[in-house]
Amino acid sequence: MTFAGTDLAYDRFMGRYSSRLAPLFADFAGIEAAMTVLDVGCGPGALTTELVKRVGAANVAAVDPTDGFVAAARERQPGVDVRRATAEDLPFEDESFDAALAQLVVHFMTDPVAGVREMARVTRSGGVVAACVWDHTGGDGPIAVFWAAVDDVDPSAGGETGQAGTKPGDLVRIFRDAGLDEVEEEPISVTVEHATFDEWWAPFTLGVGPIGVYLSSVDADRQEAVRESCRARLPQTEPLRLTARAWAARARV
Repeated sequence: MTFAGTDLAYDRFMGRYSSRLAPLFADFAGIEAAMTVLDVGCGPGALTTELVKRVGAANVAAVDPTDGFVAAARERQPGVDVRRATAEDLPFEDESFDAALAQLVVHFMTDPVAGVREMARVTRSGGVVAACVWDHTGGDGPIAVFWAAVDDVDPSAGGETGQAGTKPGDLVRIFRDAGLDEVEEEPISVTVEHATFDEWWAPFTLGVGPIGVYLSSVDADRQEAVRESCRARLPQTEPLRLTARAWAARARV
């Protein structure tokens, strides 16, 4: 699926967490110099940037289905082969890469099993397929407070808690259904400091992803009710120092 919001809005919204997650996820996947790596669902390029630091732009390719993110990733990393494509239909030959990674993407895939199967197809024998997704279900993801507040104010709205990969063991099941064996899963955590509650809240209003779609669909009173419910759930001291957890899985092809 494509993703609502501009690249700069994404940077302020999720980029503050994903940029810190990227080096930890690359470590988890074992990315080292001279490897060729594919970034699936690259967005504006948080993980792509980390991969370029490790293996060089010429050894990195990236795909995303959102035109604005593709343009942003190309501008930020001009030496990377960035293409518009979905995870379920990757535009590369079999066994093209030493590793295929998907950071914070599996739960947005139309068909997660097909997407991971494609990642395995374009990865060489002995190479690594890895993915990570925020722990929305356990309440430890960076936007879990928001959706908990929505559940208080607007229970029929749903959220991201039921999406693929958001609870322990979910990615393992998806990887195995995609034909990958001996899957390893670990939690990865990052900590981000926000100067004030208002600084934490402001990016939620920028129209990014499902949260942006939700907030644009409700009136100002309901938005304010969600905001105040979030405030009540967060620490009452400032700055806010928040830790977010992701589930990460990896397997050899």
